[in-house]
Amino acid sequence: MEATTVAVPKAADLGMENLINLTEKAVEMVKDAMQREGLAGYGIRIGVMGGGCSGFQYSMDFENAPKDGDITVEQDGLKLFVDAMSSMYLQGVTVDYVVGLQGAGFKFVNPNAKSTCGCGSSFQA
Repeated sequence: MEATTVAVPKAADLGMENLINLTEKAVEMVKDAMQREGLAGYGIRIGVMGGGCSGFQYSMDFENAPKDGDITVEQDGLKLFVDAMSSMYLQGVTVDYVVGLQGAGFKFVNPNAKSTCGCGSSFQA
């Protein structure tokens, strides 16, 4: 069986300049964490993987460069890296940073999710 190579279009070609939108507070908290960790020049990888209480869960991690096939978006001087598979589930997502009685953290608001869990970190497509 031969391997198939698929060219992934650039974000602008897909109309994905606003694939993911981070609120001002989310950008501030990511940049603050990067500064504390000494990660100047890094970006943040946002993705979706199987699991969580609703079927899919969101992931965020620091990344120093995009991987092959990634869609790279820049917002307020912050680089966001998204793999092609995750981009299907993250179109139009807003990431916020919220503080509440049960702690603080990033909250994903996904207009494409059919249902979400109470914690806001997993969803069903």
